[in-house]
Amino acid sequence: MRSLRKTVLLAIVVSVLLVVALLHSWPTRAYTTVDVWQRPGPAVERHLEERFPEPDHRSANIPYRVKESVAGLLARNGCVCEGETGGMNLPFAQLLFPRVSAHPMHTAFEASELDEMKKRRAKEYQGFQMRTQTPADMLIVAEANNPLQYPTQGMEVRPYYFQYYSICLVLVFFVLCLPLNFFLSQVNFTSTLGTLNVAAEVEGVKVKGDGEMRMTLTSSLLSNLNRQLQFVTYTNTLFHPSTADTVQFETEGHQAMFTIKVRHGVTPKLYNTGPKGEYNISALVTIATKTFLRYDKLQALIDSVRKYYSTVTIVIADDSENPKTVSGPYIEHYIMPFGKGWFAGRNLAVSQVTTKYVLWVDDDFIFTANTKLEKLVDVLERTTLDLVGGAVREATGYTATYRQTISIEPGEEEGDCLHMRRGFHHIIQGFPNCVVTDGVINFFLARTDKVQQVGFDPRLARVAHLEFFIDGLGSLHVGSCDDVIVNHATKIKLPWVSQSESDKTYAKFRYPPASSDATHTKNGLLYFKNRFQCLTHN
Repeated sequence: MRSLRKTVLLAIVVSVLLVVALLHSWPTRAYTTVDVWQRPGPAVERHLEERFPEPDHRSANIPYRVKESVAGLLARNGCVCEGETGGMNLPFAQLLFPRVSAHPMHTAFEASELDEMKKRRAKEYQGFQMRTQTPADMLIVAEANNPLQYPTQGMEVRPYYFQYYSICLVLVFFVLCLPLNFFLSQVNFTSTLGTLNVAAEVEGVKVKGDGEMRMTLTSSLLSNLNRQLQFVTYTNTLFHPSTADTVQFETEGHQAMFTIKVRHGVTPKLYNTGPKGEYNISALVTIATKTFLRYDKLQALIDSVRKYYSTVTIVIADDSENPKTVSGPYIEHYIMPFGKGWFAGRNLAVSQVTTKYVLWVDDDFIFTANTKLEKLVDVLERTTLDLVGGAVREATGYTATYRQTISIEPGEEEGDCLHMRRGFHHIIQGFPNCVVTDGVINFFLARTDKVQQVGFDPRLARVAHLEFFIDGLGSLHVGSCDDVIVNHATKIKLPWVSQSESDKTYAKFRYPPASSDATHTKNGLLYFKNRFQCLTHN
């Protein structure tokens, strides 16, 4: 009887301690619900449009002469697919006098399917623009608190290549707001990576330095000078694929500086996911995993996937010493050098994915009726998230999401401080089971191109996970949903069941001691590659 009382008392003490620990770790902050579409909204756009200066109708009567050599360089957003015609049809003529040819891409499709293909492409492109364009790309004009009015952001030009591209700096954006009795004689412009020009010459204005990095406009007529400002252009002449030029704009006693982005436009990477309708998971998602020796668990994963998704492609990276054949419909098995490692295998697997999304799973996960990939796809299709994690249910019944917030505190010579905490930032509007966070569990669906962009450091061979999210901080928009669940194969080892040689070898690689080279490599990369001096976490 005394033994029973001790057991009950011990159980009560343990329960109390568990409750106290749970309450201590339970988040106490109130989380907000946010819409993760990254757009300024119509109200902001209207506000910005209202701030644009109205064109001076009196200037419409001021005569000017268009300079076709400059005006022809301005972007018209109407490229034409046409090559050079004519020329001499002689042997080696193409080598000696190469002509430009043009190849229309729509001919890859039959006429009967072209209209549907255009609609599908337009829908994908709209989603791409919503994800990649931010309020920082909008044109904003600083209202004149001195005689100069100029753009503070949103000016962008393509870099110099085989032909020049220009933008009109002024149009209605540069207006001198001076009292009528103020006499202005001169306006100066200076750039460093391109030239300044005028697309038209206004009567009564003298232009000096046309086509150079320094240009001066002189006039005794304020209205004519304002009219001339509307035709000032900038052309990049020093090639750099992504930089910015600083243009100086000044009059006597007043000066302004603004930047012009010089960069290629972002090339979209769109995915043809089939006819519109319910999500076609086979066309949208590829499952990727990395295996090492555990072929029994890998087969259990494949069998569980096939129970719910019979035609989804599974990509397997395998660095076992004596690899076994893993084959079947919609299975791609890639062999690596022995013991090459965890992140190297992730790189290999993800590099072979051609679908819009890649689902990363461990090789000992088991799909169930709760592993609804459609839910994760819906989150990525309807938000600007790049990656969304699910939940993993252990054999004990405990379900984990492993949500982590990551931040970097700037340091001095010794480096920065990396802070990781359990939790999340916001609940996602429209998805009450989903939150915005920075790091998730090892079961996630992601945009393939974004994962490939961040990549996995192959030096992290056996002990790694959050390092991927650290490398992706600032470029990956991460979420987590707890209503999409995958099961984890049991890791409980019964004492009367002996380990196989395969299990022993796996454990040796998978669980190195804290003092091993793997741990030193991990800390060394954080110190040198990421320039961290300290890591704090809970």
